[in-house]
Amino acid sequence: MSPSAEIRNALVRLRRSTGLPVTFGGLVEPGRRHVRISELNGTATAALSALAITSGYGLGGKAVALARPCAVADYSASRQISHEYDAAVAAEGLRSVLAVPVVVRRRVRGVLYGALRDARPLGDRMLSAAVAAARDVEQALVVADEIRELLAAARPEPAPGPRQAAGWEQVREAHAALRALAPRITDEALRAELLAACGLLATRPGPPGRTGGTGPSADVRLTAREVDVLACVAAGATNAVTAERLGVTAETVKSYLRSAMRKLGSRTRGEAVVAARRAGWLP
Repeated sequence: MSPSAEIRNALVRLRRSTGLPVTFGGLVEPGRRHVRISELNGTATAALSALAITSGYGLGGKAVALARPCAVADYSASRQISHEYDAAVAAEGLRSVLAVPVVVRRRVRGVLYGALRDARPLGDRMLSAAVAAARDVEQALVVADEIRELLAAARPEPAPGPRQAAGWEQVREAHAALRALAPRITDEALRAELLAACGLLATRPGPPGRTGGTGPSADVRLTAREVDVLACVAAGATNAVTAERLGVTAETVKSYLRSAMRKLGSRTRGEAVVAARRAGWLP
């Protein structure tokens, strides 16, 4: 799911959970100091659409600059903020407004807004719901960043010889990390995309002159968790480390490993990894 879609879904959830009539937001544009309002929910006009909110200016800009939630009970009359965006806010008929920054790795990546059309304080419940919505977006962005970084690191070296071998080691490490990351993803579509990417990483190139590569063997059927455990083992992780990465107990790891070894006809962990690679389950 794209970052914009994550913002959009968070705004829908925020509006439903609080009863706020208007929610909107957007992301910080790469290389710039402003947030571009890209997602609107419940608005009656296009006054806020594509508005660029500069850090330090207006309510959203203040939230960006301080990296913390901000709120005003009467936007146009507030002395707590500057008023560069009054015209757009007034055109939409907004009075009470809150702004919550989306902060990833200490960097503001976006802002979520909620607003009322009358001037009255926004309660703690609404602010808490807005903060929770922002945290959902933050987690999604963290996962997306990790996936992008791991996939970038997984590109094998095209050169032959030792460099190619080193490239495949990178692929194997990235494959293990991605498999361990997948269970943390609550969005089913995104999790499916990630597991599909793992499948591509596990597919070795075919011989020269042929397109495509080899996928998992139909003769060996491993469960997703068995592959997760084998991927960690292949990357050199102990049972304890594997358990920590996957969020299970060490005994559960042992159980999955025994099951995988039995299916692969292996007597040791090392043999299981080699057999899983030959069967196309691991890179």
